[in-house]
Amino acid sequence: MGSSENKGAVNQPLLESYKPALPEAAEEVSSELEEILSDATLSWWRRYQKASVIELRYFFRLAGPAVIVYLLNNVTSMSTQIFCGHLGNLELAASSLGNNGIQLLAYGLMLGMGSAVETLCGQAYGAHKYEMLGIYMQRSVVLLMVTGLPLMLVYIFCKPILLLLGESKSVASAAALFVYGLIPQIFAYAANFAIQKFLQAQSIVNPSAYISAGALVVHILMTWVALYVFEWGLLGAGLVLSLSWWIIVIAQFVYILTSERCKKTWNGFSLMAFSGLWDFFKLSSASAVMLCLETWYFQVLVLIAGLLPDPEVALDSLAICGTILGWVFMISVGFNAAVSIRVSNELGAKHPRSAAFSVVVSTGTSFIIAVICAIIAIVFRHQMSYAFTSGKVVSDAVSDLTPLLAGAIVLNGIQPVLSGVAVGCGWQAFVAYVNVGCYYVVGIPVGAVLGFKFNLGAKGIWAGMLGGTLMQTLILIWVTLRTDWKNEVEKQVFG
Repeated sequence: MGSSENKGAVNQPLLESYKPALPEAAEEVSSELEEILSDATLSWWRRYQKASVIELRYFFRLAGPAVIVYLLNNVTSMSTQIFCGHLGNLELAASSLGNNGIQLLAYGLMLGMGSAVETLCGQAYGAHKYEMLGIYMQRSVVLLMVTGLPLMLVYIFCKPILLLLGESKSVASAAALFVYGLIPQIFAYAANFAIQKFLQAQSIVNPSAYISAGALVVHILMTWVALYVFEWGLLGAGLVLSLSWWIIVIAQFVYILTSERCKKTWNGFSLMAFSGLWDFFKLSSASAVMLCLETWYFQVLVLIAGLLPDPEVALDSLAICGTILGWVFMISVGFNAAVSIRVSNELGAKHPRSAAFSVVVSTGTSFIIAVICAIIAIVFRHQMSYAFTSGKVVSDAVSDLTPLLAGAIVLNGIQPVLSGVAVGCGWQAFVAYVNVGCYYVVGIPVGAVLGFKFNLGAKGIWAGMLGGTLMQTLILIWVTLRTDWKNEVEKQVFG
């Protein structure tokens, strides 16, 4: 940043130099909720009913558009795997290893670091410091682009890395071709997540949804042409996926340049984007570590599965289950964003009761939706794999993994929402430590022992890692239940 005043603002994660101002709709909801929850003339059940209606209505206004954007972006990547799967089992294994293995490394890191912009832009917008939003967005893009350079080396040398990790030569060679095509996608992520948080801070989500929908249609057409008309194979599939993400980035930036809604927040490019990067990097680290440890967890599962005696079938079945889990997870990610906004708003407004109530409603709603999705997965366990591949061997393997998939769906209906609560309360560092212990000290070692020592294969690997997720979820539930929300208000306002 150019001035000492601005630099000081970045050094304070909650922008204590600003007075947070909630959006008008949020202020109305917050006041109405607090009034109902404090009304002693109503029975507790009547208070809960009235408050639930208000909370759910506003919660879905926040979560709905965010869920659509994440789902559409996920389907864009998933459609590439479907096209590759119909080329053959080797192509499906290669694309799944590239998408869920190597590419997830960049996705987790970029999304985690980009998420830190959400706090800065959101509070700056609420404080009417509109000119700072564009600066924060540019600074985030610069930082993420620089971060993308060492990540690019991982992509370039992915084949020897995969071979070193024990993957078969055929799968590693095929996956490398696909990953080479994903190199431009790294830098599309760097720009996209910064732009996305910039728009979300202003409650501008619908344009991103329209752009993502249009990009998906174009992507499917381009992928079909690349694979079946020009026969470019895995490299072509990766390049088309990268191009589609750049289409999303360019379209969103054009919207920023042309929209009246961004007139106050975008004042053009500024050299201030290149100052204060170290302070900005430190501010991003806690969120990045927390999210990366979660995102990379499934990546490790895919890499370990590649070491099994029949890696193609194991990778194919896990890729299909992982993709289905990803669909449901996108819903939870949207809820994660919404509950983070709700909790931080209520704490900032000094309404501890409303903050706690929002946590209960959002977690309960996400859990119910996850249970419904898990039941659907079990009912269609014999049919769902045929959307990806026509092989009966893979279909049987997917059906065998479905009970674990259902358990993962239910847990992912709770865990991301509680992580959103952690972001709203500023518990990122604590959750990062919990993730290390549950995922990497317990989940992965237990999964490896079950998979290899007890010869349970992919099912054993996933069962162990699912146990780590269950442990992490129970810890977050315990911490949330024991939270003193009045104390959290004091931390948010005066901390």
